[in-house]
Amino acid sequence: MENLGMLNTIHVAAAALLFLVLFVRAMTLFKGTQNNSPNPKAWTVFVALQHSALTLIVVTGVIALFLKDFQVETWFYAKIILFLVMLSSLIKAYKKDDSILLIQRRVGWGLALVAFFAILGLVMLKPSFG
Repeated sequence: MENLGMLNTIHVAAAALLFLVLFVRAMTLFKGTQNNSPNPKAWTVFVALQHSALTLIVVTGVIALFLKDFQVETWFYAKIILFLVMLSSLIKAYKKDDSILLIQRRVGWGLALVAFFAILGLVMLKPSFG
């Protein structure tokens, strides 16, 4: 159980890093945009941080599932769906494609933020759906 506590700490730290990166990277959608693309300066640093945070969340989550023998609550499935919504929205928001309008990118970022807060709400409330 000590390993699970340490793993949960890493998982929460990765979620906090993702929260920070979501807000900092959003500035590229609002300041210094070029045509319909986000600001290209500091692009690689933000991309690396976001990918690292998302990868760490997925890896620690899978390891925690393994340590718990895949016994999960019903709200866990909603959390997974919301995570996929967040991931899909971030892909849409930051895809390197000039045909995606800037407003679509901003809405994608906003949807990802809503999904992130919904995940946090599920984790804090741990509702019983059954």
